[in-house]
Amino acid sequence: MKHDFSKVIDRTNNYSAKWSEMGSKYGQDDLIPMWVADMDFETAPEIIEGLKERLDQGIFGYTTRPESYNNAIVDWVKRRHDWAIQSDWLMFSPGVIPSISLIIRHMTSPGDKIIIQQPVYSPFASVVSDNDRQLVVSALKKDASGKFEMDYDDFENKVRTEKVKMFLLCSPHNPVGRVWSREELTRIGEICMKYGVKVVADEIHADLVFKGHKHIPFASINGAFEQNSITCIAPTKTFNIAGLQMSSVILPNKNDYDALERAFTLIDIKRNNCFSLVAGEVAYNQGESWMEDMLEYVEANIDYVIDYVQVHMPKVKVLKPEGTYLAFMDFSELGIGDEALKEIMVSHARVALNEGISFGLGGQGYQRINLACPKTTVIEVMDRIRAALQVNQLIG
Repeated sequence: MKHDFSKVIDRTNNYSAKWSEMGSKYGQDDLIPMWVADMDFETAPEIIEGLKERLDQGIFGYTTRPESYNNAIVDWVKRRHDWAIQSDWLMFSPGVIPSISLIIRHMTSPGDKIIIQQPVYSPFASVVSDNDRQLVVSALKKDASGKFEMDYDDFENKVRTEKVKMFLLCSPHNPVGRVWSREELTRIGEICMKYGVKVVADEIHADLVFKGHKHIPFASINGAFEQNSITCIAPTKTFNIAGLQMSSVILPNKNDYDALERAFTLIDIKRNNCFSLVAGEVAYNQGESWMEDMLEYVEANIDYVIDYVQVHMPKVKVLKPEGTYLAFMDFSELGIGDEALKEIMVSHARVALNEGISFGLGGQGYQRINLACPKTTVIEVMDRIRAALQVNQLIG
């Protein structure tokens, strides 16, 4: 492996949300933070060098996007995901959730119903209700092994009876770690086509997929899906540059493009900041080797956690995620409630995880853990969780 991800970096003084916001969220700030979905790794050295060169210019005025910026995105999507998009389908946005919010506000009407599949990234629910739309939930179901799957019958029934207008698709899925197959996406897409439901696909984790799995962009499946969908992507999760705030919206449908362009014009958002412009282009053009090494390192962390719980905490279940650097840990067999589980994690183990119930239906008894960090941190966290469960006589 060319890149070293074992370095422990002190983030307490770099205005890190993961560290600085623990006190307000968990009531104490002496925890090991494994919650916010960013990495504890330095980004690709090529990105750092590109930013240094830009910094050395010493002037940071308004920026204009060169054609090469969009070309880097087009080339990446084709090379990594086999989807031939066009440069004029791309629109800049500072983030995926702001994009989804504007899409909802300008492409649906107050009171319209929007469906999501919980448990899912919590802003999916709030971005619907905060825009005065009605939330419809189709819960994912689990097979005998505990693997989450789409419930097509429930989804279609709710789409039909509730007269749903829009579907927010999380692909790959946060927090359950599924990389949806072509067959799964085709089946859910056909339901949406049948009932005239616009698909908005959050594919920010598209690049974070492990061996044996492949991300399929929803819109790439066929021309009908392409015209009936809007896709949100970003290099920010992939390369740990979320603080630079950039993403892209892919809008093959010209009417959709025009509607979102008007929405961004109303709030005068149209330019990258000068650093995101550099980082995004360098990431897609030069960061692939770093990303591949990072995925190998994170997958080893995940394998360590799975082996650890099987040996030391057999009542805790962890299915290996197919994508993302997040694991959804199932503590339900311990037979305690979510409040008690949170208390054990925070006050006894002194680790900050995301509560499963924050992701909605189906998240009860779960905790989400971020494993994009040095292995020494993972080892310490797992030892702390084990010790806390032992002290509370929940495991032997």
